[in-house]
Amino acid sequence: MSWTRSASQYLAADPATVWQVIGDPAQLPLWSPAFSAVTVQGDAALDALVQLTPAGAVIGRLHARTAPPARITAHSPQRRLEITQSQPGGSWQQEWRLTPYDGGTVLTQQNRFTGPLSRGMAVAMGDDLADFAVRCTRLLALAGVAPAPNALRVVIAGGSGALGRRLAADLVCRGQEVVILTRQERADLPFTQRVWDGRTVGGWDEGLFDEPSRTAMVNLAGRLIDGRPTEKFIAELRASRVKSTRALVEASRGLSAPLARWVQASTASIWGDAGEQRLTEDSPIPAVGVPQMTGVAAPWEQAVEPANAKQLAVLRISIVFDRDSQVLNTLGGLAKVGLGGRVGNGRQWFSWIHVEDWLAIARAALGLDPVVSLEGVVVASSPNPVRNEHLMKLLRVVLSGPPSPPTPAPLVKIGAFLMDTDPLLALTGRHATSRVLPEQGFEFAHPELEDALRSLVS
Repeated sequence: MSWTRSASQYLAADPATVWQVIGDPAQLPLWSPAFSAVTVQGDAALDALVQLTPAGAVIGRLHARTAPPARITAHSPQRRLEITQSQPGGSWQQEWRLTPYDGGTVLTQQNRFTGPLSRGMAVAMGDDLADFAVRCTRLLALAGVAPAPNALRVVIAGGSGALGRRLAADLVCRGQEVVILTRQERADLPFTQRVWDGRTVGGWDEGLFDEPSRTAMVNLAGRLIDGRPTEKFIAELRASRVKSTRALVEASRGLSAPLARWVQASTASIWGDAGEQRLTEDSPIPAVGVPQMTGVAAPWEQAVEPANAKQLAVLRISIVFDRDSQVLNTLGGLAKVGLGGRVGNGRQWFSWIHVEDWLAIARAALGLDPVVSLEGVVVASSPNPVRNEHLMKLLRVVLSGPPSPPTPAPLVKIGAFLMDTDPLLALTGRHATSRVLPEQGFEFAHPELEDALRSLVS
């Protein structure tokens, strides 16, 4: 038996520069929080012994007492490093591959557990690939790589959230300068941070926009939608998005020149429960929609209209699938334990997008794609939405989950009440795709759901 996971990230540095860190396993704890200590006996070369101490007091002590030293089992400078360690009932391998690409390097890390206890060992060790792109930014800093003087400065409001963190890391890895606006500074994020209240201008914007012609704004700020849809909660959702957007717009209006780009987050749920409609950028917004959907998203988009920017792109984002995303982990967990049947009648449409495609769309909206340039409303969604019953079936197939009974709508509503969340998140849907993206020549890396899911769990 075996358990394998891998992740890749483009780095704006040549393989020789990246190898300065990868080729020295002793530096692992400095860029990967999965390890608290790594010691190499002698030079880092083929067959050298390596003492690995995983992070965590319990697992670290247990590992030190039960596992022998690891060994470097592959060592090709600027190309590949592999470390293998025997474990009770199998082995644990970590491999890093460096592939030259487009003037930089694609770094791929693969973790592999083999033997009858492989799955248990994988669970015990945790997901060493969580926030892989964020880890890669630390790696680049160790290698002495910094943004070029003419790099785009990207200010990300909501940069400590799941999508903001992912975008910030991707941009830094590609050589851009990033500043995130956050309500509370976080020591675990290796980005320049400015603390703001999300409502007013003052202090946080000092010096931030001194060079507006090379500065872009990305607004992802807003409270998470996972809550019971009371009038109070909906008002808080709306205010968290509208007030933060107005503060950013006000800051831009005081500049002597417009910002280079503005990327405004919105949501495909602006159309509410759209039934069998085929939605694109041209589809009208319902005059009276679902309050927690249309009632939040429509004023959110209206608030950004006065922004002082040369180009403004409003991304109506569908559900983003990422290795670390809450929705994938929740649905995947249900599928694994036999609760992954269709929800309601299973006919509701599910629009989705792989995180790699979302990042590519965001880069194009920032003007960082040499071919595709985006402006105006853009539906950030895969060209192939699926119905709920097909989504749940694919999750069971990909995750090897058992057959699951359906979950009737009344049971969904009861469960949502007990979990303090909104049943409409599961019972409603929309078929949203982009007309703009194919017209601009954008190519999806993961247009099909099964491929997208397998890329994230394998």
